[in-house]
Amino acid sequence: MARVTAAAALGPAEIRQIAARLGITPAKRLGQNFVIDAGTVNRITALAALRPGETVLEVGPGFGSLTLPLLAAAGRVIAVEVDPVLAAELPAIVAARGAGLAGRLEVVTADAARVTGLPGPPPTALVANLPYNVAVPVLLHLLATVPSLCRGLVMVQAEVADRMSAGPGSRIYGIPSVKLAWFADVRRAGSVPRTVFWPVPRVDSGLVAFTRRDPPVVPAAADAAAAAQPCREEVFAVVDAAFAQRRKTLRAALAPWAGSAAAAEQILRAAGLDPALRGESLGVTEFARIAMAGRGHARAAARDQPQVP
Repeated sequence: MARVTAAAALGPAEIRQIAARLGITPAKRLGQNFVIDAGTVNRITALAALRPGETVLEVGPGFGSLTLPLLAAAGRVIAVEVDPVLAAELPAIVAARGAGLAGRLEVVTADAARVTGLPGPPPTALVANLPYNVAVPVLLHLLATVPSLCRGLVMVQAEVADRMSAGPGSRIYGIPSVKLAWFADVRRAGSVPRTVFWPVPRVDSGLVAFTRRDPPVVPAAADAAAAAQPCREEVFAVVDAAFAQRRKTLRAALAPWAGSAAAAEQILRAAGLDPALRGESLGVTEFARIAMAGRGHARAAARDQPQVP
């Protein structure tokens, strides 16, 4: 396990001292709950299984309690911090507490849900304590825009961790579960008590690990023109429609997306699915089949339109 030495580790007293010096009070609107327990950050670093020389992406580094062990374990850390005061202070904290580590740190002051164009060698791992209020949008954005990310370990609210890793048929399976499954295999990797944070949140946290994989492949239709795979936007549109009213059958839930309940039924049957099923029973591959069938249905409808002379 890669560890920060006791002298370098940031504990509750050190973090509060830095916050007082900077005039920082944790902001609820930014989802700021700072990890103040060295054992927790060392555990996260160990579970991340980083390789020497690897570039790691960290979101919301705060005062650097997790940044320090990540730098010790990997070759380089790109830290994305939305708070400009914390972003400006982080290099000084690392320089003071991580001997020889400051040169491995790159700080980007930005909103992680919108950041693009990260500097230097592309990161291959994401390790982060994600703000509770934006955890899913941030993770989906990074998976979509940073294709080099091949695996990661993130800490999120326990309920969100359960939803992220839920499988079809579960009552908590929904939009986050399916959209994350488009990009990666996702699993629960542990629990984190609320007492390791400052301020102490009202909920416990959970660790979620992911390993990127290729999007699902849909068998090509007989129509050669339909052989191209559905794109992410097409599939996510189906997912959004299916869970907009999750207690409805797919025939009813997909009616606005398809144009009518009858069209939705035709598309579902073309995809080999029972129109009486609900979205919570389908995996990401089935949603991709629906998107592909929807494309074919739209193409057929366009062919059947009378030509205007």
